[in-house]
Amino acid sequence: MLFSMSLLDCFCTSRTQVESIRTEKQSETSIHQSLVDEPTFSWIPSSPGSRETPLCSSNVSHYELQVEIGKGFDNLTSVYLARHTPSGTLVTIKITDLENCSEEHLEALQKEVILSHFFRHPNITTYWTVFTTGSWLWVISPFMAYGSASQLLRTHFPEGMSETLIGNILFGAVRGLNYLHQNGCIHRSIKASHILISGDGLVSLSGLSRLYSLVNHGQRSKAVYDFPQFSTSVHPWLSPELLRQDLYGYNVKSDIYSVGITACELANGHVPFQDMHRTQMLLQKLKGSPSCLLERNASLQAESRSKNSRSGVDSGIGESVLVSSLTHTVTSDRLQTPSSKTFSPAFQSLVELCLQQDPEKRPSASTLLSHAFFRQIKEQTQDSILSLLPPTYGKWPVAVPPVSTWTEPNCNLRDEEDGGWEF
Repeated sequence: MLFSMSLLDCFCTSRTQVESIRTEKQSETSIHQSLVDEPTFSWIPSSPGSRETPLCSSNVSHYELQVEIGKGFDNLTSVYLARHTPSGTLVTIKITDLENCSEEHLEALQKEVILSHFFRHPNITTYWTVFTTGSWLWVISPFMAYGSASQLLRTHFPEGMSETLIGNILFGAVRGLNYLHQNGCIHRSIKASHILISGDGLVSLSGLSRLYSLVNHGQRSKAVYDFPQFSTSVHPWLSPELLRQDLYGYNVKSDIYSVGITACELANGHVPFQDMHRTQMLLQKLKGSPSCLLERNASLQAESRSKNSRSGVDSGIGESVLVSSLTHTVTSDRLQTPSSKTFSPAFQSLVELCLQQDPEKRPSASTLLSHAFFRQIKEQTQDSILSLLPPTYGKWPVAVPPVSTWTEPNCNLRDEEDGGWEF
């Protein structure tokens, strides 16, 4: 599908009014027009708990791409570590091929760019600058040195994380989710690969491309009947009501179910249901399957983990060159899983509440933040999240050479499961 390049001069998020767009009356060309504006600089003032934000330009020549660190958005997006040369700041750049986007993809991008423009929360991924060059959409965001929680599972915690680390990661993610819910948005893609962790331990929720706003024409809907074509790779995290796609619809409580699945993913080292056929998975979820937490010995966990790694379902950051070069090989006791593994009653309670079959019985994100599990983690340890994570280099090594100047690549799309850093 080809589009007029004159429509794609440049778009850059700035502190200006964004006009509402009625997507139901838009063609693909008009959606492209909504991604067009005058070249400018964008700057977002720092907020409590966030880091200083540099000026980032919409000039491609101001960025040195260091290395590709992943794929995302049905492999239409490549994710790069880059350096903003005027400031020397390391950034992450998502480059999306608009020319090969379907209308659904374009609408998702449009919603993501417009809605994220208004989000100001330390636990939500920040977009510093958004612009187009030719038929490519560039999104500039902070560099997250630890990558995703999914990558941490792959590289350092293959049999699952400690409850203390899970609590620290989930608390930041649920804080971000609560902010989205309070602003009338459903995330619809909560999973470990969409929880990013910065070098200073800040947890940020990403994966905003599936975001859905409940607010329309000033009115907030009680239920949603929008069922996008989710990749089968994300089905294990989705709630029964979202998979069911019936006349009852779903609401923000579907995200809470995904939090419960993600908690099991972090605890077990892999996501539940991932080897099941979609129909069998739905039946298991509808009848209220037993606890997804695995309390068993390390040898059985390792056998299961080996099997699941071969299935290659959740891409996370994949076998990224980036993160493996940022982190040392760690064999310290704090990263080893004990020979037997049990879970506290508080953690089991949190998971069971989130995985209630009836959405109305699940807690809100706000209520979840005051759950006994998070209070227990806070009382039992004074450690920061950094003390629970493998060491990283303080800064990206200077020796890493930049790649050649960016040019429009030939599209050679791989299966999404080969994956990389997901946003």
